[in-house]
Amino acid sequence: MPSVEKDRLDPWGETFVGNYERLHSEFGIERMEPILARLKEPSPHIRRGIDFGHRDLGRVIDAVDQDKPFAVMSGIKPSGNFHLGTKMTADDMIYFQSLSKRATVFYCIADVESYNDNGLSFAESSKIAVQNVADILALGLDPERAVVYKQSEEVRVMRLSAIFSSSVTNNMLRAIYGERQIGLYVSALIQMGDILMPQLKEFGGPKPVLVPVGADQDPHIRLARDIANAYKGDFGFVPPSAVYHKLMKSLDGATKMSKRSAASSFTLDEAPSSAAKKVMSAFTGGRASVEEQRRLGGEAEKCPVYDQYLYHFALEDDYARRVYDECYRGTRMCGDCKKELAAIVKRYLEEHRRRRDALMKDAEELLKSSRKRLATLAS
Repeated sequence: MPSVEKDRLDPWGETFVGNYERLHSEFGIERMEPILARLKEPSPHIRRGIDFGHRDLGRVIDAVDQDKPFAVMSGIKPSGNFHLGTKMTADDMIYFQSLSKRATVFYCIADVESYNDNGLSFAESSKIAVQNVADILALGLDPERAVVYKQSEEVRVMRLSAIFSSSVTNNMLRAIYGERQIGLYVSALIQMGDILMPQLKEFGGPKPVLVPVGADQDPHIRLARDIANAYKGDFGFVPPSAVYHKLMKSLDGATKMSKRSAASSFTLDEAPSSAAKKVMSAFTGGRASVEEQRRLGGEAEKCPVYDQYLYHFALEDDYARRVYDECYRGTRMCGDCKKELAAIVKRYLEEHRRRRDALMKDAEELLKSSRKRLATLAS
């Protein structure tokens, strides 16, 4: 009898999720369904089941309903251009920021992790960071309610990570992350500083903090919640909340899209013709022949091309459902489906690049103004 591969959530390596349902029982991730009624206008990710689970999202919704402050915290490892996986997190950040004028986004440029995991110098990642920030501005982030910073420059993050390190053992880190180089353990502790910094008194004190992440990042969330509870007496921390999105299949059919594999995805800075070509070469959930496709229908659940529609490019829910239904009934052929998507992707990337390029100076200014603001709060 063949063995069943066990679910693995690894923020730095190979993640495998065979069944998202098991993550609720194995890792304690709460289901989205009971909380949906509290959201007046759920995002496309939530409506379509892409955001499949959460931890204490109710605290954030309480803050929205009661017009109280809360933070949305996430970031990007500046090791390259935005791809569709990083866009998913950005979309969630922008959605939750839009729910309330009392929401502040803390956007971390994880240059220390980029150094430890990818070997990029701080000078290299600094250049990449400007374009990363311009990308998220082009996607809709409100810069008036955003704090953007580099890990390596933020003394509060480093101070918190040093404090937390006094109560975290090697055995604890091995149990959560497995055997890793010390630099990645250090990066994890610095991320704990990132996640909990918005609750310091300089930023208004303890409050709900929502961290939108992919399922593979749950080890960081569990550690952050444990540390928040351990240091509640010292700082009054509220354990951070999280919302989890499913991982997109790569264009070659692998279970997780990756920056490290050029063929598996395209970036938001990719030449539109190159991205369209990758779509046309993508693995699909289609049958072996046109006759079989018409007779049996396609398998959209296995199809990276359908993922592209569902997660990003079918802006209307009815459109996403039509793509799925036509595939399932065998009236949509894979070649036509890919041509349709390739044209959409090409137009999208052309428009995104125009918006992003127009915001490069704004991104530089946001980094500078945030640095000045944070320096003032530290003095």
